[in-house]
Amino acid sequence: MFLQSLKQNHLEKEARSVALLMVGAFGILTATMFFLFPVLERAYLGQLAQKEAATLTLAVEGLNGSLRRFEALPTLIAERPEVISALRKPSDAELIARVNADLEETAELVGLSDVFLLDRSGLTIAASNYWKDRTFIGQSFQYRPYFTDALSGAQGRFFALGTTSGERGYFFAEAVRDGPDVIGVLAVKFTVDQFEEAWGVGDNVIAVVDNDSVVFMSNRPAWHFRSFAPLTAQSRVAIQATRKYPIDQLGVLESTQSSFGDNLNRRVVTDDENQTEEFIVQTRAIPDAQWEVWLLTPTGPAWNRAMTTIGLAATLFLLAGLIVIVVIQRRVQLQERMKAALSMKEELEQRVTQRTAELNEANRNIMQEVEERRDAETRLRQTQTELVQAGKLAALGQMSAALSHEFNQPLTAVKSFANNALAYLDRGEPEKVRQNVGMIDDMVDRLVAISTHLRNFARRPSEKTQPVLLNQAIESALAIIEPKLRGAGCHVNWLKPDDQIWVQGGQVRLQQVLVNLLSNAIDAMKNTDEKCIDMTVKIDAATACVEVRDLGTGMTQENIAQLFDPFYTTKEPGQGMGLGLSISYNIVKDFGGSLTGRNHPEGGAIFSVWLTRCVDPTAQKVAE
Repeated sequence: MFLQSLKQNHLEKEARSVALLMVGAFGILTATMFFLFPVLERAYLGQLAQKEAATLTLAVEGLNGSLRRFEALPTLIAERPEVISALRKPSDAELIARVNADLEETAELVGLSDVFLLDRSGLTIAASNYWKDRTFIGQSFQYRPYFTDALSGAQGRFFALGTTSGERGYFFAEAVRDGPDVIGVLAVKFTVDQFEEAWGVGDNVIAVVDNDSVVFMSNRPAWHFRSFAPLTAQSRVAIQATRKYPIDQLGVLESTQSSFGDNLNRRVVTDDENQTEEFIVQTRAIPDAQWEVWLLTPTGPAWNRAMTTIGLAATLFLLAGLIVIVVIQRRVQLQERMKAALSMKEELEQRVTQRTAELNEANRNIMQEVEERRDAETRLRQTQTELVQAGKLAALGQMSAALSHEFNQPLTAVKSFANNALAYLDRGEPEKVRQNVGMIDDMVDRLVAISTHLRNFARRPSEKTQPVLLNQAIESALAIIEPKLRGAGCHVNWLKPDDQIWVQGGQVRLQQVLVNLLSNAIDAMKNTDEKCIDMTVKIDAATACVEVRDLGTGMTQENIAQLFDPFYTTKEPGQGMGLGLSISYNIVKDFGGSLTGRNHPEGGAIFSVWLTRCVDPTAQKVAE
């Protein structure tokens, strides 16, 4: 009693020490995460901004290239004799027609949106779009700054929304001279839609703002003609006078900005639906056009990466803490066992001393019996050793066969999804890359789950039975087996049910059963010309039945009698260990269903998986 009381007190003291250690470790972990997260997030944001800086450079160079490309064109076109003649003889219809055709040909050749000729009053007398309903001919553009600048002898440059065409574009204009006299203006326009289409690839937002902070180019159409700061009254008057932007569409894009360092800032933008987005903003100026190009990179990926790092660090910290606690507990338990062993030794020595005399007398009488028992014990131990060794070899063989059988299909699917991801990456389709990487992650999770329920044949698996969507399990199984189907030249006749069918089971293990049946069906048609699998789902009020039929040679009565026995197989050596159907049978039985196999009257074999139907859990929650 004294020893038991002493041991109980020691265990209570040990439990208190472990609890204090766990509380202290949790406190340290929480404080570390609290101080480490902002540092990690800032570091990842900086890396993200540095990575996306090349995108900003490409956008700026693209705009500069177009500006330089079209800058000299008005001067060259204005020097053409027929342009000068048209301004001198605007009533000559034949001349004007030739000039229109010439301007149209020039616009198409160099990639301009419009080329047009204006007299000194600003009236358009010839244009490349003469044939359109919304032609510039007959329109006066005397209010445009590019016209007034060119008429005064300087080069005209201006960005605006076309009042006639309704298209945003950049204008260059030069004076048309006849000797020393300025007799008109030649203007060209190129549109910016192609830039926005190119910027639409990826998650970044690119915006070009003028000196009034008005966004006139962006791959976010909702930001067009919105400003990041309220316009002054003077700016509004100037915009209205030059008809640069539609006044009724001008508005403020609500946002807040904070400095981030190294020519970067963080900006939170709130849209009209009160939805907020946070960006890291980099800017680059284009002085000749008085533009500033903004690259807004979402901060979400950096935040997710910081959270992932924190989570991984916390997991490692907790794992290390658990290891330390286990080591401490084992050390204490070892000490307790040593103390108990010493106590028992002393007690046994006393008892041996007391009974030594009696045993000496008894030993003489039972010596022969002892020798016989020793011989029997020796033989028993040898037999037990052989049985244990045989059990180990059998378990090792079963595990090796199960791993080879069950891991091959998911690994094939992982390889297929990885190849798809590489192909989509080369095509520049990041969303599909993300989907395939997500599928790979699902397959890895499935491998972990498979390693757990491969032991279902021997004992009940850890995955709980619950409502699962049969449609999804079948689609996943078909996706997993797709590489083997394609390699065998086999196709599946499968008509997806219109309604969702919920059954009692486990998602991963049900996929395993279906994959096993499909794989066996493919193998059964190895030597047949027509390779086709019929897959159907039959339902009634209480059950759902999935039938998988192949067009192979069928099964003998002996095969059917031993169909679900472990290690029974009709395949060639090295092609299977006979565990697939046995494991599938136990899985379905664990679901409360049944798995049967028989020959089809028209040839081939057909396997039926009977499962118990259940209520859609999502609909049940809504009803509650």
